[in-house]
Amino acid sequence: MLTCTDAELESILNPDEVIAAIRSAFADGFSKVQMPNRLHLEMDTGTQLMMPCAIAGESVWGIKIVTVLREAGPKGRVRATYLLLDDRSQIIATFEANYLTDLRTAATSAIATDLLARSDVAVLGIFGTGRQAAAHVAMLSRIRPFQRVLVAGSSLRKGDAFAGRMRERYRVDIVATDALTCASTSDVICTCTSSSEPLFPGDAVRAGTHLNLIGSFQPHVREVDSVLIRRSRVFVDLRQAGFAEAGEILIPIEAGEINREHVVGDLHELVIGSKPGRKSREDITVFKSVGCALEDLVTARLAMRALQRNEESA
Repeated sequence: MLTCTDAELESILNPDEVIAAIRSAFADGFSKVQMPNRLHLEMDTGTQLMMPCAIAGESVWGIKIVTVLREAGPKGRVRATYLLLDDRSQIIATFEANYLTDLRTAATSAIATDLLARSDVAVLGIFGTGRQAAAHVAMLSRIRPFQRVLVAGSSLRKGDAFAGRMRERYRVDIVATDALTCASTSDVICTCTSSSEPLFPGDAVRAGTHLNLIGSFQPHVREVDSVLIRRSRVFVDLRQAGFAEAGEILIPIEAGEINREHVVGDLHELVIGSKPGRKSREDITVFKSVGCALEDLVTARLAMRALQRNEESA
């Protein structure tokens, strides 16, 4: 059985290959994909998530098991493990999956950004100072040549510390700022937080902005308000998951502020071009991602193949 730590995954996975593989998977569509809605188990210590996925005709399938703690532990709030199994359900590989989750989420945001953001964007705005925030700083620079990055943390101290780490690691021009400045002066915004309430007023966002909303995954939680959603052309990773878990969509629907048709399309429709993305420079576009087991499986298969190549060449 193959095993791999987060650090080992980081050393063997090529981010550009992950972007290409996830984009190809969404282009292929879901006719052969078996992917039930994510299972949520509420425990005393936090939320347990189980995310299986299989593709007809493939010899392996997989499941990710995630723990989201209410209180951060020594290794943070989120712990993830991924199991790859053969068609007889024998485990063939097991991975620590925090880095895998970081990478596949940011890769999916990068695909959406490539399809929805203006070509001349200059400022990237990041809400959050954790692992996903760092992954998005790294990954989105592969899609657009940002001149500057702004980060809004839960405190200026956390934002400054994060900016320092990103400058050292990625040599980016990044500065910490407040939420309103980040929202009102960024061309692309990524919300990567555990906030249960909107991070900024929706009318602060400029026309022409693109947003990737990736922090929330429960119907009662949202990172942006209904004002922003009403102003935006909204896309989701998967319609079924978006209408089951995305508070940014479900809360305004329940309040009668939008209807289901306000969601223009999903990532498959964006990738193949059956639903138009940005129609004008003035459009505000939103990509709401709650996380998708297909992304995990595609990335885990890349990791398995890399490990197998390494074993063969050893």
